[in-house]
Amino acid sequence: MTIQVVQHTSAEYLGLIEDHLEGRGMRFRYCRPFAGKTPLPKPDALGDGLILLGGGPWGSAGTRDVPTLSQEILLATKCLEKELPIVGVGLGAQILAIAAGGRSEPSALEFSVGKAARVSEKALSGYLPPEYPLAIYMRDWPVPPAHAEILARDEKGRAALWQVGARAFGFAGHPGLKVAMVEDLIMEFEEAPQEVATGLARLRAVQRDIEDALVPIMTGLVQLTGWINVSV
Repeated sequence: MTIQVVQHTSAEYLGLIEDHLEGRGMRFRYCRPFAGKTPLPKPDALGDGLILLGGGPWGSAGTRDVPTLSQEILLATKCLEKELPIVGVGLGAQILAIAAGGRSEPSALEFSVGKAARVSEKALSGYLPPEYPLAIYMRDWPVPPAHAEILARDEKGRAALWQVGARAFGFAGHPGLKVAMVEDLIMEFEEAPQEVATGLARLRAVQRDIEDALVPIMTGLVQLTGWINVSV
């Protein structure tokens, strides 16, 4: 199996998720259209699934849309039509929401570190923690369609994690975010959110909590997506 992973910036990648996929014998291939290399995957290459990552200051609601927005919506739509596993993170969750019949709403570039609370004990096959750190570095906000199942909400009541069908998941925050990734995002773009120093301090304080919460999150996620090499 090889999961196709779409990057929108140099700084934001799978982060801590890489170790969990590699530990289960899963391969992944980064596609970096913004760099002029490794373009977006072809629809016929999505058989093992797709991960759409965040985009830093790039959004999808009209203020500063990622240049490949329309193409990625088509890719997400193909995954949904064929019931292929797909995970959207940050901007990727916005793209998934649009493809699923929802939308994204305009929102200023946000860097916040708070908590998400589980809505249902059955979320992610029962593996989603009752509460987990929610680190957001994102412009605009994903609004899942009415038929989506909300799995967790943030402290403002917004959908922080949601599911469409059996194998599609939208994460408002990056569940495997590292402090260094945010530091690199700040250096990569001229635009930066407000109170960066405060946000970084909060992120450092919960880094271990993010690592711990990712263990059950990935356990449930790989079960539902089928992202595990049975020969391992």
